[in-house]
Amino acid sequence: MAKFKHHVFVCVNEREAGDPRGCCAARGGHDVAKAFKLKLYERGLKRIVRPNKAGCLDQCAAGVCCVVYPEGVWYGRVTVDDVDEIIEQHILGGRPVERLVIPPEALTGIDPDAEAAPDEFSI
Repeated sequence: MAKFKHHVFVCVNEREAGDPRGCCAARGGHDVAKAFKLKLYERGLKRIVRPNKAGCLDQCAAGVCCVVYPEGVWYGRVTVDDVDEIIEQHILGGRPVERLVIPPEALTGIDPDAEAAPDEFSI
């Protein structure tokens, strides 16, 4: 079975108005997701790179946020105007767009230096 070379997950999570964290939907997440889909298709990458809408990626303070796999590069404050640069420089060129990268210390989630997760999460 064929595999995609990259997956681009774009947060389109929507929170209630007034939530202090805000949400990616209100910051243009749907437009960014639509731009990735269109621009990847225009470059002939439809079956090579898969853009996906995602629920909350838990990086609300940096929204609109995206993550590109398999590299696991997290981007924040992404706009429609940034999509071409991410595709050209990262997806096609292999170099993350540093000005948009969320630094590891700013990401929420498990601290890589912390102890291993409890056994119930083992695979």
